[in-house]
Amino acid sequence: MNSSDLLRFLKARSSVRDYSGEPLDPEDIDYILACASTAPSAGNREAWDVVIVTDEDARIELALAALEQVHIREAPAVFVVCANYIRSMSHYGERGILYALEDATIACTYMMLAAHARNLHSCWTGAFNENDIREILHLPEHIRPVALLAVGRGTPPLKPVERMPVEEHAHRENW
Repeated sequence: MNSSDLLRFLKARSSVRDYSGEPLDPEDIDYILACASTAPSAGNREAWDVVIVTDEDARIELALAALEQVHIREAPAVFVVCANYIRSMSHYGERGILYALEDATIACTYMMLAAHARNLHSCWTGAFNENDIREILHLPEHIRPVALLAVGRGTPPLKPVERMPVEEHAHRENW
């Protein structure tokens, strides 16, 4: 893949909130997880974990916890990406909290791109009641849910999402 191919690949990905409900193949889930396991992490601590939720009743509960966002219920799989504070804090102390959050978000990004590479669609969701997610999934106290990644076969938007010009984000040498 050259740089033009990568940019084209990235521009072709979009958040999808309309899913067919067709189950994912186990190979797709394994591929997404294998890609996530290659994500860089602070000190190679890999301070993230993921709960893969395919059960319909559990997805309904997750959707309710995610402010009733329907795509969480409709996607055949939801990857609940979590920061694992203990894994990072045991090495970095208090700063490990930030590193665990970063590790989880990088891993989730890799999952999202891996789904795209398998011709699947996804939607990163950050709006949810954290305590409800903890309760639904029986998460230990040192685990913090960071993102719900809905994955499945869906209907992408008809036109690309407009993005801000790069110049609005980039500051060279100083602000």
